[in-house]
Amino acid sequence: MEPVKASIITIGDELLIGQVVDTNSAWMAQELNKIGVTVSRRVAVGDEWTAIWQALNEELAVSHVVLITGGLGPTADDITKPLLCEYFGGKLVVDEKVLAHVHYLFEEVYRRPMIDRNAKQAEVPDVATVLHNAYGTAPGLLFEKNNKLVIAMPGVPFEMKGIMTDEVIPLLQKRSKLPVILHRTLITAGIGESFLAERISEFETALPSYIKLAYLPHYGMVRLRLSATGFDTESMTHEIEARFEELQRLLPDVMVTNRDEPIEQVIGRLLLERGQSISTAESCTGGYIAHLITRHPGSSKYYKGSIVSYDNQVKEDLLGVTPGTLAEKGAVSEETVRQMALGALSSLKTDFALAVSGIMGPDGGSDEKPVGTVWMAVANKDEVITQKLRLRTERSRNIELTATNGLNLLRKFILERVPEPKN
Repeated sequence: MEPVKASIITIGDELLIGQVVDTNSAWMAQELNKIGVTVSRRVAVGDEWTAIWQALNEELAVSHVVLITGGLGPTADDITKPLLCEYFGGKLVVDEKVLAHVHYLFEEVYRRPMIDRNAKQAEVPDVATVLHNAYGTAPGLLFEKNNKLVIAMPGVPFEMKGIMTDEVIPLLQKRSKLPVILHRTLITAGIGESFLAERISEFETALPSYIKLAYLPHYGMVRLRLSATGFDTESMTHEIEARFEELQRLLPDVMVTNRDEPIEQVIGRLLLERGQSISTAESCTGGYIAHLITRHPGSSKYYKGSIVSYDNQVKEDLLGVTPGTLAEKGAVSEETVRQMALGALSSLKTDFALAVSGIMGPDGGSDEKPVGTVWMAVANKDEVITQKLRLRTERSRNIELTATNGLNLLRKFILERVPEPKN
């Protein structure tokens, strides 16, 4: 059976010049993948009539479903609706249900006057099926041509997500017999992608044709994703689980987690199971590690806080790093991060502490300590361990890599130490 293929067209000059990052198509692709729709192409075009028209022609030639976001607003540069009206040979008419919804939003939700420009949001092509937008004024629009679907939605992410969830996904599931797609993900650290591929080459070669292995590297970690596609859910589930168990047995020393989750969430779950807590002392990462930890709900149960000691005086005053250490060894040194970790442990009264200090670049390095030099330390009340990194010159990448490596050092440190029984 031929898979249902989809194309995603995102519209807006702001996307092409990089002023706005396109998160819509990534989210849509993930949601379509969950229901067995294959995304064959993703295209971004500007607010230009000919470009949008051409994109529609090209995508309808290769896909069964074309999903469009953007250009449905009330301003002059929003040309998607009139273009679609002409493309499918219709005319604009007022939809009374949409008009009533727009009135409701302005009168009851926004509590501000509605002008004629807002009322025009209720004008829809008479050849389209209206998809209700519970979160905004621009409705979604569904067109059908030669048994293919074109679905237009607003570019505002939360409005698009609402229409996708409430209207589009159920519609696609109802209209088509879709395959089941199963994923299992294992995350590794401490090994490069090529070395990993070499290590599991025989495993990969032996996979059945309907199970694929993807390598997804990201800042010092590699996600290994097994994906099975088909219609026999029971046999597929059995087979992918067996293969996933085999994969875990092959990589016990580098496996971080057998779930599709970030490393800080792995640490959080580990701490919750043990009833323990952590703190951080950050210099070069400027609070980024704290951000990663606290972006997850419930992190307050195990994370006490961070001391962002960007300045050496803060290292002395709040973390107890001695002036002699800073003078003799420097802020980026094994001795300094040891004292930073112990200072955080003492000040924030946690079971574990992670400290990092480094030179992120693009300047600030020396022959002795070039840009990318990082020292990390992890401590509990009995022990401190340290690790040195030699990264490259790109600042944002160095910050990400420092955070990932520091968290992984913390994870291993926690795992290797048996928690004391709680009284």
